[in-house]
Amino acid sequence: MENTPNTRVRKSEIPVEVIDFGLRISEIIKEKGLKVKHVAHDSDLDVENLRKYIKGKQEMKISTMIKISRALGVDIGYLFEGIK
Repeated sequence: MENTPNTRVRKSEIPVEVIDFGLRISEIIKEKGLKVKHVAHDSDLDVENLRKYIKGKQEMKISTMIKISRALGVDIGYLFEGIK
């Protein structure tokens, strides 16, 4: 696949822990019966950005993790449960 001017190429692979973290957020959203768009709104995030985090396609800052944990109504440590 050839790169076009609008195609972004990652400099490095996304670590598996980042992917697992996104899956964990997705699990919590489902556990609580929430919708991604509402969590995004309550986190002050764009829905598409939150989806990228959930799919493990984009790494996030600590401040974003805090916003998401608050929107989910959980302690930030809860987001990391089960991630090795």
